[in-house]
Amino acid sequence: MQPWLKISLLLCTFGFLKEIRPSEPFIVDYLAGPWRNLTMEQIIQEAFPIGTYSYLAQLAIIFLVTDLLRYKPIIIVNGAAGIIVWSMLTWTTSLNALKVLEIFYGTYCAAEVAYFSYIYAKVDREHYQKVTSHTRAAIYSGRFFAASLAQLLVYFEAMDYRQLNYLSLAAQISATVWALFLPSVPTSMYFHRRTLTDELPETSTPELPNGSATTADKQEPMVDVMADDRSDDSKPPVGVIAPSERRHLQTPFRSTRLKEAFVLLWTHFRTSFTNRSVLQWSVWYGLAMAGYIQILAYVQALWSSIDETQPAVWNGAVEAAVTLLGAIVSLLAGYFHSGFLKPRTSLLSLALLSFAAGGAMMLATNTGNLIVSYLGYMIFCVLYAFAITVVSAEIAKNISDDCFGLVFGFNTLVALSLQTLLTFSVTDSDGWFALDVFGQFTVFSCYFLVLGGIYTAFLAAEIVASAIRRYR
Repeated sequence: MQPWLKISLLLCTFGFLKEIRPSEPFIVDYLAGPWRNLTMEQIIQEAFPIGTYSYLAQLAIIFLVTDLLRYKPIIIVNGAAGIIVWSMLTWTTSLNALKVLEIFYGTYCAAEVAYFSYIYAKVDREHYQKVTSHTRAAIYSGRFFAASLAQLLVYFEAMDYRQLNYLSLAAQISATVWALFLPSVPTSMYFHRRTLTDELPETSTPELPNGSATTADKQEPMVDVMADDRSDDSKPPVGVIAPSERRHLQTPFRSTRLKEAFVLLWTHFRTSFTNRSVLQWSVWYGLAMAGYIQILAYVQALWSSIDETQPAVWNGAVEAAVTLLGAIVSLLAGYFHSGFLKPRTSLLSLALLSFAAGGAMMLATNTGNLIVSYLGYMIFCVLYAFAITVVSAEIAKNISDDCFGLVFGFNTLVALSLQTLLTFSVTDSDGWFALDVFGQFTVFSCYFLVLGGIYTAFLAAEIVASAIRRYR
């Protein structure tokens, strides 16, 4: 087996195991059931918002620490946080314990960034597309398996909601143990960078007797070399160069490396977000993801409130179907003709998709029939899966490979910031409005309708600007 494929298989096994959480489709019913006896208000207005705040507070820090510690330790932290979360879910009963648990759940979500970053630092660039599909497939497969298993076990009464936590906990333990055997990564994007030396002639990089680089080499900061690369196409790029292409040079002083890392972060950020296309797609990415995450976090509470007389026993089947359909439409979106996405048509498509998503959630909210609510939710998720795949691909087309983690990490940070604002505004018991679950989902539905209106306004502005340019 080729080394890159072996590494991909090792990481994807971790991703698959981590996603086996059969208790998740029924988590609200479990918390409101006889095992904990919490009210719906305590669950969605007091406990769940803490997870949102914790996720946001930790994401930026973990993003930098992941790069500094070179990925593997944070992958292990990801698994360890999962063990803590599902242990507390299983063996604690109080509301205060649930609030503490939500803090660790924020860690669990934030540390997931290491899973998607690790593989790019470990394999050659030529394999990026393949390993990306592998890691995504592992995530989808794990979620589909977990949701299907949960539905079967609940439907045939083989396990109750509490017992599903044992399976989730066992999977988190297995994932953490597996992570211990992942190969270490010698370099990272910013704090432990590599530089090109192997492709240069030996006389170009003479070494002094003590083994250090020449004085001229040592005095030239890495970011200055990158700046030179932009003005001279004949020079090789100094990005995330494949592990087989060059050897690692340590910068003499840690303070210098830290300074270079932050300067490079800013350079990547500025270069990416001054691109109009990147900004256009990123605005939708951040706004839409905020609403999507919020809906996913609270939709079980909506279903429980729609039909309080009977348990929502099809949650697992719905999540399994959503996962499968999401994987299919993501593949279809990958073949979406990029030539169609001109400035006007891209704005129009984003507006229409946003309107449709808002309408689907309005259907899911304003019904007394649980099946209709399930259907509206599934339509919403399929539309989002298609749109976010197209948007992600368009962003990726307009940035360098080196900027992937930073750009998508920042967009996720924006999304979480907006989700936190939504949570505090309409969900948190100490927030501005503290709406009930139907009021919350009415707001979430209108949120996507407003998003569609924003991109309709952008489209109108583009048409007007184009007309002005044409008649000048």
